[in-house]
Amino acid sequence: MFSFFKKKPAPTPVAPQPAEIAAPVAAAPAAPTPAVVAPIAASASLDAVKKQSWIARLKSGLSKTSSTLSVLFVGAKIDDDLYEELEAALLMSDAGIDATAFLLGELKKRVKEDKLLDAAAVKAALKVLLTELLLPLQKPFELGRHQPLVMMIAGVNGAGKTTSIGKLAKHMQANGQSVLLAAGDTFRAAAREQLMVWGARNNVTVISQESGDPAAVAFDAVQSAKAKKIDVVMVDTAGRLPTQLHLMEELKKIKRVIGKGMEGAPHEILLVIDGNTGQNALTQVKAFDDALQLSGIVITKLDGTAKGGVLAAIARVRPVPVYFIGVGEQIEDLQPFVAAEFVEALLG
Repeated sequence: MFSFFKKKPAPTPVAPQPAEIAAPVAAAPAAPTPAVVAPIAASASLDAVKKQSWIARLKSGLSKTSSTLSVLFVGAKIDDDLYEELEAALLMSDAGIDATAFLLGELKKRVKEDKLLDAAAVKAALKVLLTELLLPLQKPFELGRHQPLVMMIAGVNGAGKTTSIGKLAKHMQANGQSVLLAAGDTFRAAAREQLMVWGARNNVTVISQESGDPAAVAFDAVQSAKAKKIDVVMVDTAGRLPTQLHLMEELKKIKRVIGKGMEGAPHEILLVIDGNTGQNALTQVKAFDDALQLSGIVITKLDGTAKGGVLAAIARVRPVPVYFIGVGEQIEDLQPFVAAEFVEALLG
């Protein structure tokens, strides 16, 4: 595993000071400190192989989006026709009007200021601009900040929410964390069963109730994790559309009840979105962020999509951090989002 999560930094040691003679004082009990994730032992060469494998899968997954963008710069002249074709390609990739106008405006300015004369230089300038635009979305997921770290996972049906929870649980275990899952999707029996399959596969406890109140399930899971000193709790919630207002209210209730079970929780509220949905994904981000104040996003199913430009739209309109992106069904196909890697896969 290569740098999947950021570790909570250990406190800086303080040099001991000369002792002074004083009357004995009863020692106060030491405050508990957050768990620190132990580093995973792996050779540099093995990490490099895994990194190259991931980059190759990412490029393959974004090839449909990449093919419409990178081909524009092959033997192209720097003129209005190139800019018009680039505009059309960005819009077709679901970068959105705002991000497209921003990128084109900045690119024209850079071409003029730097006196760029060939297509390769213009393409390189676009890669820099797109990387700068996406960089605010790049944020490492830090473990060990709370005991337990409580995560609430939301998303519409079919986005890959439950599968992503299973993958994240496996990765967290590999980083030395104990995990507990809460089957808060009580509206659909198959979702509960699916989560329990992931729990059995990963040897993770799943808190579940048949036809129970999802908020009560979440509350019980947090209390169980506190009692058993579990590191991470992930609460699955029912897949729903943002237009289903009564279900969105239910999500708000789950969030409130989790907070009653542990002050400051949930510490992470993640939205799982399907990369194939394009601008609809941006609509989901807006709606769920308005309702829950999202802390991060997981983008799944980027493999084979022609709509990879939606990250640019998110960056311009609602820059919620993208913690992880996925390009397949395997555990290793879900990895941290790195802006430079994504742009390189997109533009080649």
